[in-house]
Amino acid sequence: MLTNKALFLDRDGVINEDLDYVYRTQDFQFKPEIFELCRIANANDYLIFVITNQAGIARGYYSERDFYKLTKWMLGEFKKQNCNVAKVYYCPYHPDFGNEKYKRSSNFRKPNPGMILKAAKRFSINLEKSLLVGDQVTDLEAGFNSGIQKNFLLLNPNKKKQTPHPQATVIENLKEVIPFLV
Repeated sequence: MLTNKALFLDRDGVINEDLDYVYRTQDFQFKPEIFELCRIANANDYLIFVITNQAGIARGYYSERDFYKLTKWMLGEFKKQNCNVAKVYYCPYHPDFGNEKYKRSSNFRKPNPGMILKAAKRFSINLEKSLLVGDQVTDLEAGFNSGIQKNFLLLNPNKKKQTPHPQATVIENLKEVIPFLV
């Protein structure tokens, strides 16, 4: 029985400022309200998952080891803020860039729903009762493709390619998601 509900978060642009291919702690800047949002989600029995495309790995900008190191640090910062992130899912693959290990199509690369569906299966998540916050149309499409009904597009005035999805809720800050968690 699918009893759990979840909050799915994109990383770059939602959890942290999107500064293009962030892989070092000194470049990682948490978004305002991310910890408050996660504390309230946890308090309302939402499991929190990070789902992130990491094309910088395929492009050779940084290694999977660099990604793991930053992720471990990020999760430590969440813990210090009394936020529990259940799991981080990532896709290092890209269909157009990388060597033979990373240059390929993957069901885990958003807009495909693979990361979300894997979390749902492993953690018995009811996707119809879950939420997703992203800053790109591919994030939203992954949400809709997996069966999530409440998908939020976090606007970023510095992004040129942000296209609202007709079924998504557009928000200007993370606090706007909080009423949907209670």
